This record gives sequence, structure tokens and C-alpha cells, in this order.
Amino acid sequence: MPICKECQDEAPKLVSVKVDGKVRKLCADCADRAREGAEIAEDSERVMQGMMGFKGRR
Repeated sequence: MPICKECQDEAPKLVSVKVDGKVRKLCADCADRAREGAEIAEDSERVMQGMMGFKGRR
């Protein structure tokens, strides 16, 4: 059985997820948490850039 790189538990299937620019193989639960964390980080960065008046590209 494959082992998740995040929680170190055995999983029936691993999912490839891009986290901080790197592809990691995680179980379904950890993959969902990683996606949610990335979405929250993007949203908070967008809000912060809007507050500071940043008009450039990311």
C-alpha cells in the first residue's frame, strides 16, 4: 500500500497535488486540505494586494 507524504498513513490511492510549486502525492483527505489551504492563501494575498493598491502581475 502506498504511504501519504503528509500524514504518513497507508492509503489505497494517492493523488498528485501541487503544493507551493511542488507536486506531492497525498491521500484524498490531505489533498483536500492542501487545496483548501492554497485557495485561502491566494484569497488572502489578493485582498492584501487590493488594500495596498498593487496593480501588477503575480
